[in-house]
Parts: sequence; structure tokens; C-alpha cells
Amino acid sequence: PSSYPDELGPKHWSDKRYENLMQLKQEALTYAREQRADYVMFMDTDSILTNNQTLRFLMAQNKSVVAPMLDSQTFYSNFWCGITPQGYYRRTADYFPTKNRQRVGCFAVPMVFATFLIDLRKEETARLAFYPPHPNYTWAFDDIIVFAYSCQAAGEGGGGARGDKRGFWGDCDAQRSHLAGAEVYVCNQQRFGYINVPVKAHQTLEDERANFVHLTLEAMVDGPPMQRSRHISILPKPLTKMGFDEIFLINLLRRPDRRRRMLASLRELEIAPRVVDAVDGSTLNSSDIKMLGVDLLPGYYDPFSGRTLTKGEVGCFLSHYGVWKEIVSRGLERSVVFEDDVRFEAAFPARLQRLMEELEGAQRDWDLIYLGRKQVNVEDEEPVEGVRNLVVAGYSYWTLAYAISCRGAQKLLAAEPLSKMLPVDEFLPIMYDKHPNEDYKRHFTPRDLLVFSAQPLLVHPTHYAGDSNWLSDTETSTIWDNDAKKTDWAGSQKSLRDSQASASHLRSATRDEL
Repeated sequence: PSSYPDELGPKHWSDKRYENLMQLKQEALTYAREQRADYVMFMDTDSILTNNQTLRFLMAQNKSVVAPMLDSQTFYSNFWCGITPQGYYRRTADYFPTKNRQRVGCFAVPMVFATFLIDLRKEETARLAFYPPHPNYTWAFDDIIVFAYSCQAAGEGGGGARGDKRGFWGDCDAQRSHLAGAEVYVCNQQRFGYINVPVKAHQTLEDERANFVHLTLEAMVDGPPMQRSRHISILPKPLTKMGFDEIFLINLLRRPDRRRRMLASLRELEIAPRVVDAVDGSTLNSSDIKMLGVDLLPGYYDPFSGRTLTKGEVGCFLSHYGVWKEIVSRGLERSVVFEDDVRFEAAFPARLQRLMEELEGAQRDWDLIYLGRKQVNVEDEEPVEGVRNLVVAGYSYWTLAYAISCRGAQKLLAAEPLSKMLPVDEFLPIMYDKHPNEDYKRHFTPRDLLVFSAQPLLVHPTHYAGDSNWLSDTETSTIWDNDAKKTDWAGSQKSLRDSQASASHLRSATRDEL
């Protein structure tokens, strides 16, 4: 049906809608039994399998009901670890270790949904049903809860559910009696695929599309990426610059994997970038650096490791400096600069465009806006009046993504930073007078760059120091004037995960566990 008589809107799950879904699933289950199938697999349209061995793997587990754990862009997945005796979700200590693969295996759970396999050869699965609900069923009229109850009741000979369900409805992998019925398992030994986070009742189809694009982008970072079927043909997406004059993507030629991922990500976001070949600091010798007019800021040392500037940091600075020069020479009033290790937040283009529209409406001058950064100090930052989700930036690290005006680029160039170089993410806070080192600041005047930051941030790094896939061409390098002295990230705090951002992300993402 295109609509239901008891629905409040097109996204409202009314009893009639649930009943229709249960009847369809029951029809499929009945058909599989009539065909004397050994197995039947149910898969919702918001499940995306990327592992072509998933079915073979599930069959090999020899379980009555078994699901592949699906990843998402939040803490949402396709299983529950706990359920109350009244049929409601119960948070348990086992959910996050299972979801995050801190413990790996196949675990008994009270409920799976979205994608799962039923072994029809097993005696206990003969009594499983989606519709009608079990005669003793009194819980929410919901297809996944009705089926979970059916699994529990399947071992009781139709006699109804036990009065004490604690053995079954407890934590993941809780020990259960033989009366527990058709046992249900979720397996997380491999990466099987993804599940899109459902939109709320008040959200639109555009919100759901944005969620799916975000899921696609997350798959590109964490892998395996989603590959469109060769049987599907779609029109190319129209690419824009989101109202900016230019979108710059800085990338090292010797990092083609990062270039491919970023270009694919920006295509999904319908953003048209101009790729800038980064200056590769590792190819510069000491005489090259001197010929470019580069000299070290007197007295500069990394605040954590005590080392001086690296060749990677020289290359990074020169890459951004080249973009600033192009902005000024072309007279680009508003631009965005991306490095190649960016992880986007959901609905990135819409959120950035809304922020810029509000900033323009408030008639506030600006030179640079951090879209992603590491906030160094813990104190709260002053909100920008009249603009939601924008703050006056304090001392910050990272240059992974920012918006910059032509006037801002002019100010940065006018400071003549090449002859007194330090890392570019230390230079910026000096220019807006928030750097704590007074000795560094006295080399640069004026320090009147107008700098704001998106809050919450719109992008984050793809990986952090210590992650298995982390790689930094600025930290892992050699000293700027000594090729024999190698450096790495040990001792530096810059590339570590931002605890403030992580805590904020955790608070918001836990709401998506259900």
C-alpha cells in the first residue's frame, strides 16, 4: 500500500504498516518451507553487504538463527544485547565491546534484525513465525520484537513464554536453558557490510539520502568500500563548489590512495575540487629549502617532543602557502581548503552552506573558519552572535579543512612567514593572537586575523596517532636541515585523538544505539 489508514504521515510506523510487513515476511518464510529449502535469508533494503562470503560464513556457523554484524556511521547495529521482560531495549555492558569488535566471535543475543539467516533444517525453527504473533504476545506490535519473542517461545511447544525470562533476556551470550527455543546469534569475526541509521519520524527523504551518503563515506575510510553493482546505471552527480569560488584539495602525488578516496568522497558529496599537488618535503634537500627562502623561526621547538621543524612540516607549510598565493592572485573571495585525510560529518555540504548563509546574514567579517581542528585548551569559546554553531577560535592545531577569505590569505602572505617558518598549524594561532608563546608572536605583526570555528566540527581526521592505519608525512620525516636525523610521532601530542571532540561525539552517537 502507498499509505495506511492509521498512519500519521509517510514515515509513521503504524500498526497496519507493521502488520503488512509481518505478513510479507511470513509469506516468504512459508514459501521457503514449502520449497523444502534448507535455509532462508532475510535482508532489509537498508542493509548493504560488502563481503561476498557472508552467506557461506553464516551457513558454516550451524546456528538456528544467525546474523552478520553490520557496521554503521554511529553506534547503531542490527542486534540487541539486552531486552527487558516487557520487551524494551536494555543497555548492557556487552553491547559496545561487541559492536566495536573488542571481543570477537559469535554471541548469543536476544534479538537480531535487518539481515539474518534461518536454518530450516533444525527442529526448533519449525515453529518460528512473523505473523500472527504468539498467542501470549503482549509486547509492542513490531516485526523484529515479534520475531524475537517467537524465537524464545519456539522451544516451549507452543505453551507460551516462561514467567522468568531473565536467562534469555539477559546480556549477550548469557547462559540459557534448553527451553530458550531457537537460539539467536550475531557474528562479528569479519566485516560483512553496513546498515543505514534510520531517520526519525520528523525527518525527510533528503535526510535519509544524506545519512546514506555519510555511510558511504565512512565505508571509504574504514573499509571495505561499497562497490556499485555493474547491473546498476545511474546518471553522474552534478558537482558544485557549494557557493564558494574554489575548493582546494592538497595531496601528495606519492599518496594516490588518499587522492582516490578524497575525490570519491567529494563526488558523493557533489563537490567539485581543484587538486593541488602538495610540496613533498622529503624530496627537498637543505640547499633547496634555502633557495625557497625558508628559514626556521628563531627558538622554535616542538612543544611535546623538543625536536625542531621537519621536512614534512616545511612541505605542508609551502603547500598551504601556495594555495594562499593562488587565492590572492585569482582574487577568490571565498575558498575552502582540504587536506587529504578528512573524515566528513553527516550532511557536510548542507551544514557548511547554512553556516555561511547565517554568517553573511549577520554581516560579520571573517578571515578564516576552521571546519576541523584540535582545540588545545579546555575552556569554552565565545559563540559568534547571530550565527549558530560558530565560535571564536582559541588556540588550535591542525589545518585539515578550513574556509578562507581573500583578505585572510592576504594577511597570511603579508606576514612573510617563509623566512621565519614554524608548522603551519602553529602559525595560524599566532596570526589571530591566540598562541601562548610570546617569543614566537613578537616576530609577526599585526596579529589581527579574524578566525572562527565550526562547533560542532564538520570534519575530523580519518585516523589518529596510534591507530593501525595512521600515517603522517609531517611527523614521520627528517629534520628540516639534517637528512640524517629521522623523526616520528613519538612524544608528540598533536596527532593524538582530541579527547574533547571524542567525548562530544560519544555523547551524540550513543543516542543512535537503538
